[in-house]
Amino acid sequence: MTEMSISEKVAYIKGLAEGLKTDDKLLTAIIDVLGDIAAEIDDVEEVVADMGDQIDAVDEDLASVEELIYDEEDDDCCCCGEDDDECYEVECPACHEVLYLDAEMLEEEGIECPNCGTPLEFDFDGCDDCCCCDCEESSDEEQ
Repeated sequence: MTEMSISEKVAYIKGLAEGLKTDDKLLTAIIDVLGDIAAEIDDVEEVVADMGDQIDAVDEDLASVEELIYDEEDDDCCCCGEDDDECYEVECPACHEVLYLDAEMLEEEGIECPNCGTPLEFDFDGCDDCCCCDCEESSDEEQ
C-alpha cells in the first residue's frame, strides 16, 4: 500500500467525519484548517521543486563558466605569461583542490586551504626559483 499524501489524509478524515453525520462545528472547523494546511504544503512543495530545478540550471551554468575559466588558466603557463606577476600551482594534500598562489601569498608563513581549511605551509629549501612549466628548458633547447 502506498503512503497517502497529506491532502489525501485530510480528505479521508473529512470523509470519516461526514460518515458520522454529526453537526459538530468544531470537528468541521478543524478539518477545514487541515485542508488549508495541506493546500499550503502542496504549494510550498511545488515552489521547492521549481527552486531545485533553477538551482540545477545555475549549477550547470556555473560548471560551464568554471570550465572556461580554469581551462584558460591551464592552457597558459601562469608564470611565463604576458603578465609579470608570477603564480604557482599548489595542490592541497587533504582535499586535492588546486590553488593558484602569487609570490606574495607564498611569502606568508602559511595559508589555509579555502576549500577544506587545512593549514598549508611552504618550504623553499632546495628550490632554485623553479618554474611551474618547462619554459627554461625549452628556451635552452631552442638555442
